[in-house]
Amino acid sequence: MLELQHVDAAYGETQVLFDASLEVGAGEVVALLGANGAGKTTTLRAILGLTPARAGTIRFRDRDITRLPTHVIAREGIGWVPDDRRVFPTLSVERNLTIARKPSTYKRWSVDEVAEVFTALPHLMARSAENLSGGEMQMVALARALLGGPALLLLDEPSQGLAPKLVQDLLALIGRIRAEGVAVLVVEQHARAALGIADRAYVMDLGRIVYGGSARALLDDEALAARWLGRAAA
Repeated sequence: MLELQHVDAAYGETQVLFDASLEVGAGEVVALLGANGAGKTTTLRAILGLTPARAGTIRFRDRDITRLPTHVIAREGIGWVPDDRRVFPTLSVERNLTIARKPSTYKRWSVDEVAEVFTALPHLMARSAENLSGGEMQMVALARALLGGPALLLLDEPSQGLAPKLVQDLLALIGRIRAEGVAVLVVEQHARAALGIADRAYVMDLGRIVYGGSARALLDDEALAARWLGRAAA
């Protein structure tokens, strides 16, 4: 579904990604792991065209999207939940969700279907988004992304700022989203929890991908996890 081949990216004169290659298959959950500053968020931004690739190729469903503008990439079927969630604080939850609907050639999610995945949503519809807890805000951000009808979701630190119980609930929800046929590429600091729901994993270090393979193999190999994840493996 998604393929990056030898991608470089930079902010001004500072190169951040070096020869990055990865794949996400249809219906897969793929974890992108590594320490802060390793290049994970920049990888997501390169896919979305927000930080354009300086070299290499990015393909989505066999189409070259490397040089496309961000709004066109989104229409191709890629959804994004950034680490700061970016819900509209003065709008109700219901309005935050309904403005996300757009034509899609992939699964057209209804609000009722999203509410079956996020069971607390019906009780929040009338509330202003600025009055939500961190976990509730993240749930709205994820639900809103689904209502855009994506084939692939890019999640940047979805558990950031959440209590441990909410982290586990959130990752379980990602598994449910995958069961509906949506592929997920997730950047996550809770590495072991992310590996528990992922099919495959990549590890980044200093802008380079240093591991790519089975999530289970990385989770089960303590020496490998300690080498590439360090404290992030907690």
